[in-house]
Amino acid sequence: MSTFAAPAPSERPVFVLGCPRSGTTLLQLMLHAHPRIALPPETRFVLPAYAGRRGFGDLRDAANRAGLARWITGREESRFHELGLDADAVARRIEGAPPTLGSALGVPLRAYAERHGKVRWGDKRPAYALHVEEVLRLFPDAQFVHLVRDGRDCVASLLGMPWWHRGFHEAVATWAQVMDVTRRYAARLGPDSWHELRFEDLVADPEPPLRSLCGYLGEEYAPEMTEPRAVAREAVPARKTWHRRTHGALDASRAGSWEHRLTPDQIRLCEAVLGQRLVRNGYALSGAVRPDPAELLRYHRVSALRRAAHAKRRTLDRLARVREPGPVSAARPFTGVRLGG
Repeated sequence: MSTFAAPAPSERPVFVLGCPRSGTTLLQLMLHAHPRIALPPETRFVLPAYAGRRGFGDLRDAANRAGLARWITGREESRFHELGLDADAVARRIEGAPPTLGSALGVPLRAYAERHGKVRWGDKRPAYALHVEEVLRLFPDAQFVHLVRDGRDCVASLLGMPWWHRGFHEAVATWAQVMDVTRRYAARLGPDSWHELRFEDLVADPEPPLRSLCGYLGEEYAPEMTEPRAVAREAVPARKTWHRRTHGALDASRAGSWEHRLTPDQIRLCEAVLGQRLVRNGYALSGAVRPDPAELLRYHRVSALRRAAHAKRRTLDRLARVREPGPVSAARPFTGVRLGG
């Protein structure tokens, strides 16, 4: 009689992404509530470090690793201080990590997980939706979780944010671009490395989508994931007042709130340009009439500029790879000296 060993528990890093205001912070907390997974407050060092990698020099040089460690742990812009970690201890770990950019960037994320007694680590940032290629270069074994929300609700929410200064058309174009880019990666990476779920399902009846998510991650479902408010105080910085709802019970009332938060003209434009994407993801249209042609033209100009900027960034990145000073990918499996080890 044949016997089969149970698969080893996964330690693949987990990256949560989506359009801004799609509920990624709520999903971050749900994952952080799992006994094996830790996702920190949103950081700002992974993508900037990748973009500026040539400036750090060859990380096989210990002095360059020390410089990178100071850049990550000593700058307020990196938001490292919100992780609650000892900067000197993490810097030493970065200096002793395998000499690749991915290995160095994984150190503080893994240290955050260890601080919470967890073995799996990762990060949440909506911007990763347009930078999947970069994350894959740094962490080739990453698992991505894409949270989808009705584009009309995302637009309405963005327009109410104190940090959003780009206007209505840019908000609409942002959701469209995220949906198009992530659709391509979903097809390319497949079900072993890409998983999607809807915000509306998550707040209406969280257990079924969370069970499916845990199955994708190779983890046992943990009931405490349905109570994200229990970990909100430790994983959401107090300065982010726009995330105050995460400190309360799950609230499904915000789903579909676009109907009274957007003007009739805004709804018409949203449904005209996002309609196929909305329907594809299970969102019904209101049947609004066509928008003003001048508004359509303005939207298409904004959208074209966004897509051109994205294409230019991809081209510049391919050129930069030719002149990289050293290896980028994290060592596989990721290794690092544990705190106190």
